[in-house]
Amino acid sequence: MDPTSASTSTAFPPLRRQTPDDTLFYSIYPSLPPSLSASDALSSLSSLHLRLNSLFSPFLSSYLFHRDPFHLSLPPSLSSPCSLCLSPPLPHLHGKVHFADSISDEWFIVSLLFLASRSFPHLVIRVWDSDGDFLLIEAAFSLPRWLNPDTSTNRVFIHNGELHIIPIEVFPSTPTLQEAIEAVRNDKINTRASEAVQTAIKRRIEGYPEKAKENLHRVRVRVPVKVAQVLKMEPCLISLAVEAFYDRDIDMMKHAAKMEKFLKGRDGEIEIVRVSVTMTRAMYGQLVQQSFQAPRCYPMPSREDRTAYTEAELGMKIACGFEMLYQERLRAGQEGKGATWEAFKKSLEQSGCFDGLLPGSQEYKRVLEEASTYYKSTSLFSRTREITSAPVRRIDEILSLPYSAEDFNGADLPPNDDESWLYDGEDELNSAILEREKELQEYESKKKQKNVKQEGDDAGGSSSLPNEFNLGDMAASMQEFVRKVSSFEGAEVPDNSNSKDVQLDADQFFKAMESVLNRHGDDGEDSNSEMDFDESEGSDFDEEHGDDEEMGDMFMQSYSDVLNKELSSTSIKKSFVRAEQPNDPTEGPSNAGAEDVDEDLTPVDVDFNLMQSLLDSFSSQQGLPGPASNLLGLMGLKVPPPNKDK
Repeated sequence: MDPTSASTSTAFPPLRRQTPDDTLFYSIYPSLPPSLSASDALSSLSSLHLRLNSLFSPFLSSYLFHRDPFHLSLPPSLSSPCSLCLSPPLPHLHGKVHFADSISDEWFIVSLLFLASRSFPHLVIRVWDSDGDFLLIEAAFSLPRWLNPDTSTNRVFIHNGELHIIPIEVFPSTPTLQEAIEAVRNDKINTRASEAVQTAIKRRIEGYPEKAKENLHRVRVRVPVKVAQVLKMEPCLISLAVEAFYDRDIDMMKHAAKMEKFLKGRDGEIEIVRVSVTMTRAMYGQLVQQSFQAPRCYPMPSREDRTAYTEAELGMKIACGFEMLYQERLRAGQEGKGATWEAFKKSLEQSGCFDGLLPGSQEYKRVLEEASTYYKSTSLFSRTREITSAPVRRIDEILSLPYSAEDFNGADLPPNDDESWLYDGEDELNSAILEREKELQEYESKKKQKNVKQEGDDAGGSSSLPNEFNLGDMAASMQEFVRKVSSFEGAEVPDNSNSKDVQLDADQFFKAMESVLNRHGDDGEDSNSEMDFDESEGSDFDEEHGDDEEMGDMFMQSYSDVLNKELSSTSIKKSFVRAEQPNDPTEGPSNAGAEDVDEDLTPVDVDFNLMQSLLDSFSSQQGLPGPASNLLGLMGLKVPPPNKDK
């Protein structure tokens, strides 16, 4: 059956117990004068709504959604924030679609939104799903480094057929939605995303919305005549029937076991007809891949006729899905207790209505009955019944019209679509992985070229060879790295010129260390009072120790003596390479030669020891990733691999 005959104006919301995670949200903001009255704004929105529906109609009429159909609606009020898209009181159109297992539905809608932005350049469109700004995922390798899920709020929009990202330079902190929309419309502010980002998004929606037809699958089935008649008049109901079959529970299975509504025709006889049904590939996969035993009352052909049995088995699953859909919606519509009743009941529980009551007790049942009576008197109850019972009413309307099995016999059915896609998913997955790997390689290549260029700039043009290695550069980079400021996000690498040197308050530092050392080892005095760095104590401290320079010398001498004494009994001093001493006997002590110089007085060659430790660590990695290579890489230094021949 051709989905073009579906009534796209009629929406049949699925019956769910909770809001699904895989939901797409979208909001469209037109450019309206701020002085426009509320009534005039609603009139303009209604006009835009009609024009957009006219633009989308050729594509929607031939498309079958896996779950919810695409729709646009006006906000309930222009004077309060929108409950659906959380927009401030701004004139806009919005909607949401539960795309479930069909990612194609999501990108089909995105392509429609891009089409709308090209057709109406004044529109600013926002689209996101349960995971956030999913458009950024497609261009992950081309995004600026500052952009992440925490900083993307109110920064990603569709405008004039392109993706726009508001730079952090324009709004260092998160902008309001109104500020962001005005910035996108401002020609003086460049919010257009980079060409690499545009290419990544366009590649993802290339061929849409026309490409969306590839997501449909047509197949021949054998179903009861009532099911055939419903599908003939409302092909879009196949999505709700497949959902009911796929998400069935024990209570719904009881309806399928009886098949009271759809199995028998008007005359009470079981009439099975052969028809062609169009569904999405996801629906087809959900039906085919599930093992399901036919109800005892449902006639099935012999397995010897493989074609007939396959068509009947698939038709039986569709028929059971329709039975479960109808009976469950009928029951829920009569009770009027869908997801809204559960939410209402939960609010009562949170407010303490059932505190101290045992579930199932008489008092609990009495309070619950009173709550149910009050709920049924609300407008929410009437609205819930109307929405829930919509498919039931439509099915009853269709089956009240004249029909017979002869209407379907002898029809020229189109052949089944090729279902090799159902089993060749591995090739498609590998192709997608290879495409992602190619993007990653391009990203790494650009990053490497940038690092090489940066190394050349740092070398001042002294060398153009990226593999040239200089120990002096390594020592200088490490010293610069040590001087950088660290934060809770980690240490900053030397090439970050925005970092500042560490600022040390010498007075406070000396006072703290003096207190810890208890004024050069006087253990008998109480030092607790010395931890209070009052301004009044500063003058006494300065008088006792003289000026800052003299105080610093005294402290460093004392600190050095204590440290040397602590380390003298260890072998640490022997592990360091010391600087070479001059051979001139005139330098040094007057009564001692060079060979008599105390080793403890010989300064340690800090740079040499640092380089030796780093290179030893790098060599022990044997060419594999490790701490030394990672640290050197962060500093933009490339060390040649160790010589394995030695």
